[in-house]
Amino acid sequence: VQLVESGGGLVQPGESLRLSCAASGWTLDYYAIAWFRQAPGKEREGVSCISRSDGATYALDSVKGRFTISRDIAKNTVYLQMNSLKPEDTAVYSCAINLVGNCDYFAMDDWGKGTLVTVSS
Repeated sequence: VQLVESGGGLVQPGESLRLSCAASGWTLDYYAIAWFRQAPGKEREGVSCISRSDGATYALDSVKGRFTISRDIAKNTVYLQMNSLKPEDTAVYSCAINLVGNCDYFAMDDWGKGTLVTVSS
């Protein structure tokens, strides 16, 4: 079982990226999936999460209105649409799964390896 992120890259401020978290071995609509990021020299922080039960979503204050998490059940993939990117969004973004189905950033059960997002002019 594994989570694989993709979609990172180098963009200019104000541009957009869509990250994907594809799962093998799990059916993602049964679980909660969260996106985290870790910038150089900083601690990892939870960015956004989608829960199992009602698909409720949560987001870090600094990304509200710019980032949107969504789930495609047919593709067994969770996305993070990132708009109006800023240099401070530069980080390695990873997805993680909570097998109980709760958006508890401190109780994730498995992680992907991450994808690098660089926002720079």
